Amino acid sequence: MSVDSVEVEETESVTTAAVTTAAVTTAAVTTAALTYYPVAPGVRVNVRSGPGTGYSVVRVLAEGVKVPILCQTPGASVSGPYGTTNIWDNIADGQFVSDAYVRTGSDGYVASRCA
Repeated sequence: MSVDSVEVEETESVTTAAVTTAAVTTAAVTTAALTYYPVAPGVRVNVRSGPGTGYSVVRVLAEGVKVPILCQTPGASVSGPYGTTNIWDNIADGQFVSDAYVRTGSDGYVASRCA
């Protein structure tokens, strides 16, 4: 093996390590920036496949959990412990809960609008 081929192998190894480190750092920053909000106490909240009560229930949140809000979108108006609103919180891929059941501390949007 020539000296040139050893240098190339070392360079590729260092480049791969730098890219991997950058990807891990980006993932950590993205996760750390996510805020979790508590759902209303004493309530088991339906998680729906879309922003409205006409969408199917995909799961039910246990009492006392906190949820991330990835984005928010307008939908069907719902009344709950935190007022009446048409804002729906996207908490995971294809999973929405009415903002009327999530304590965000605001009557408006606290996250970007869903695309």
